[in-house]
This record gives sequence, structure tokens and C-alpha cells, in this order.
Amino acid sequence: MADSKLKPRSQRDGEEGPDGGWGWVLLLAMFVSTSLVFGLMRSLGVFFVEFVQYFEESAQAISWISSIGLAAQQFFSPLGAALCNAYNTRLVVMAGGLLSGLGLILASQATCLVHLYLTMGLISGLGWGLVFTPMLATVMANFTRRRALAVGLGFSSIGLSSFAFNPLFQLLVETYAWRGALLILGGLSLNIVVCGALIRPECSSKAPVKVESQSKQSCSDMLQRVSSYLEVSLLCERPYLTYTLGVTFFNFGYFVPYFHLVAHSRQVGFSEYRAAFIMSAAGVTDIFGRIASGWFSDLGHFRIIHLLTLWTVLAGTFIILLPVSSLSGSYTALMIISLLYGFCSGALTSLVFAVVPMIMGVERMMGGLGLLQLIESSAGLLGTPLSGWLRDVTGNYVASFMVAGSFVLLGSLTMTTLPGYFSCTDPPPPQRPTLIENSETLHLELGPKNSYSSEFNHQAVEQTAR
Repeated sequence: MADSKLKPRSQRDGEEGPDGGWGWVLLLAMFVSTSLVFGLMRSLGVFFVEFVQYFEESAQAISWISSIGLAAQQFFSPLGAALCNAYNTRLVVMAGGLLSGLGLILASQATCLVHLYLTMGLISGLGWGLVFTPMLATVMANFTRRRALAVGLGFSSIGLSSFAFNPLFQLLVETYAWRGALLILGGLSLNIVVCGALIRPECSSKAPVKVESQSKQSCSDMLQRVSSYLEVSLLCERPYLTYTLGVTFFNFGYFVPYFHLVAHSRQVGFSEYRAAFIMSAAGVTDIFGRIASGWFSDLGHFRIIHLLTLWTVLAGTFIILLPVSSLSGSYTALMIISLLYGFCSGALTSLVFAVVPMIMGVERMMGGLGLLQLIESSAGLLGTPLSGWLRDVTGNYVASFMVAGSFVLLGSLTMTTLPGYFSCTDPPPPQRPTLIENSETLHLELGPKNSYSSEFNHQAVEQTAR
């Protein structure tokens, strides 16, 4: 009886276990949904110039639109993770897809910047927060040996959509103006609802026990249940806090090129389409970077944390070189540096999330990813406006890219302070702490709802034994 509870659902149904079966369908859903979240977010730089001209506001004020959207996506990720742990992942992702599309549709009717802050920023950001973490955790829980490759394949859609979306958005803006373009993008984002529908609903055979026990719960039991859904105990563990701090520094500078490189290229004298093509070309190498990085890390020749540090150092360096390469007005030099930056930024993204199960264990991955997104949301909120403010002060984007690259390098340095960083082998992930003695009911509630804990706990035990 006990052994049967530890087997993944796919094995119980007679299908192939982790690294196969329905996991590939979920990977396809993640491929589409992430392209409609981060691929779209990366391509909003095309609208940046249009908003500056239409609303006659500073670069800093316009930068708050994308910054609020990014920060909201990360800030509401713990909410998405907690709702998935407590209720149903499928419904949470579908609701997120609906909100993300609704925000863009409402943004097409905006008459002032505040409207864009609330629609493109807050409403769409909330939807993105309900989509990204649950989809990522669902895919990672369905892959073990090829987890980094699966994440790389899923995230490769971001580079592919960046390549396609930048010239497409420029064409939509010229054809339908920015209002019509946002309306079309809102309808396109509703496809996330279909991606969420592909997630299999979790087993809820013990739901009557949960309903009966809720009336008997004390306030302390309720607080502990919420704390468990959010995995708050991770905030007391040094490896998790160190890793989260490093990722937060990455977040200060990582998105700056995607929001300001098009504007920088146009400022130095390149045409609208040539400027948009720079980001499209970087999106192509981004795809190869994600897949190549995931494939190579799964070979096991080097520790993933060491490879992550390598890619972040290179990405930070190329961010600093982006404005330097265009000072002479050379389109070729700017294109080469953009291609190298695209490859390195894609390579590090595959590994940032692949390291997470090694830091906290598979069973705490959903809540841990949500907390990680929440903490780094402050950097996502401030990074782009800081870049816009530096542009307003200096008159160009050189200082903006210099500061952004420096933050990425600082995050790389922070990673080296992780416990056991200089060891040749990965330390075993920490185990979930034991809850209070009288929380038997709490254990019954968490069991059927948190599919990652019940279905994949045996994977974490096997990895620790190795």
C-alpha cells in the first residue's frame, strides 16, 4: 500500500514514468504559454517608442509599464503556487490566461499612462503570475534525468517568439496603430487558456475528509496550512536565501536589453526595422542557447551551478558591451554582441530554474518557485525604470546598460557564496521540515492536493541517496 502511493500517476496508469508520457504534452503547453508571457514581454520594446511619442512622457515614466507587468508577474507567483497546492493547477493556469488577455484588451482603450499601469501592468501581470510558475513546476515534476533539457526546450519558445514578435509587432503597429496591435495581442494571449486545459486535474479522492475537517481546524492549523502551501520555511535556509539573492541581482539587469535595446538602436541612427531585427536575431541565438545549455548540463560533466555562473558572467559582460559596440555607428558590431548576448541569456535561463530542485528538493518546488519570484519582483520593478532614469539623466543608454550588466555580474559573485559551491558534487537537497504533532488532518489535506509531494517524493529520495 505504501509503495503504491509513492509511484507517479503515470506509472500507476500504465504509462511511461517521468521523462515521458503526458509530460511531453505538458512541455508543449509550457512552450506555447511561455512564448505568450515572456516572449510577449520581451517584445514590448516596440511599443516603448510609440508610447513615448503618443503620451509625450519621459522614458522613465513609460518604463514603469513593462516594469509593473514584470514585477506583478513575479509578485503574484506565490499566490499562483499556493492556489495550485490548495486547489487545482488546471483552473489556476486557465484563469491566468484569461486575465493576461483581458489586461491587454483593456490596455488598447487606455487614455493615460495610469490606465496602462493598471491594465498591461497589474491585470496582465497578475495573469502571467498565475501561469508561469505552475506551468514550470508541472513540467519539472514530470522530468528527472532530462529536466534541464526539458526546461531548455520549454523556454526556447521565448527566443523563438522574440524573433517572430518584434517584426510582427512593428508591422501591427504600423498597420493598426498601437491600440489595434494591443487588441490583437490580447486575443492571442487567450490561447494560454487552452494550454492550461491540458494539465490533468489532480486526484481528489479524499476531498470529503478535507471538507469535514475544516470546521474543526484551529486558527494555528490554518496558518500552518497556508505556510506549508507557500513553503515559508525555506526563508530560514541559507542556501535558498543565497540563491534567491543572486537571482534577484540577475533580475535587475537581465530584462533591460529587451526593453531598451530597440530604443537605443534607433537613437544611434538605425531604422525602425533594423532596430527591431537586432532583437529578433538575438532571439534566434537565445533559442540555441537554451537548448544547448540544457542538453550539455544533463550530460553531467560539470555541476549545473558552475555552468550557471559561467553563463551569467558572459551575459553580464555582453550587456555592458552592447552600447560600446554601437558607439562607432557599426550595425555589424552591435549585431554580433547582440547575438552573443542572446545565446548567453538563453543558456543561463535554462539553468536558473534547473538548479531550484537541487536547492530545495522536488517536493517543495511549487512553493519555492513562487517565493523566488516574489522576492525577485522588487528587482523586476526597479530595474527597468532605473535604466530609463539613467537615460533621461545622461541623454543616452550607455550608463543604463553598464549598470544593468554590473548587476548581473554581482549576482554571479553572490552564487559563489553558496554552501559547497567549490565542491565537485552537488550536496543533497534539504528535506521538508516536520510539522506540528497534531497536524494529522493537515497532512491528509496536503497529500491529495500537492501532487508533487505525493507523486515525486521518491525521486528526491533517490537523488539524495546518490
